[in-house]
Amino acid sequence: MEITQQCVVALTWTLKDTLGETLDVLDEPVEFLLGGHDLLPKIEVALQGHARGAKLHLQIEPEDAFGDFDENLLFLEPRALFPVDLEEGLTIEGTALPEGTHPDAPRNVLYTITEIYPEHVVLDGNHPLSGIALRLHLTVESVREATEDEVGQGSCGAGFFKIEVGHNHELADPDRTLH
Repeated sequence: MEITQQCVVALTWTLKDTLGETLDVLDEPVEFLLGGHDLLPKIEVALQGHARGAKLHLQIEPEDAFGDFDENLLFLEPRALFPVDLEEGLTIEGTALPEGTHPDAPRNVLYTITEIYPEHVVLDGNHPLSGIALRLHLTVESVREATEDEVGQGSCGAGFFKIEVGHNHELADPDRTLH
């Protein structure tokens, strides 16, 4: 079956930065819906017309991936507003920021605690891969028609390239930000 919009592809890949550092590896196939919100548009376009067994090597610039680094998404917040056991690398949803944090801090992003000082905490609302050009070496393991439910949801549930802020008001797993 040839890859078209509204089909499901199972992919394996190695994701690297332009210096060759491995950022993510999918050894086992994961399914993604084309025409939904599972994959970056640049990846979807590149997959069009291919079939099972295709191997693609893509370079994706920041503007086609996670955008440029935005200094306006860095916030220095009072340390006293956060739990005592706070650690660098933890993430917190914007909707769960403690009362008293900067009023201009967007609530629809996921923040990473990048630095902790005795009196302040640095919150970074940028995606961890913002400002980075990516090299993606992927293999199409299978292709199938999407189900009605998948098309209706716009996803197979993988969400590797999206950070979605939900209603969980706890500190999140830092690995979540990489997918």
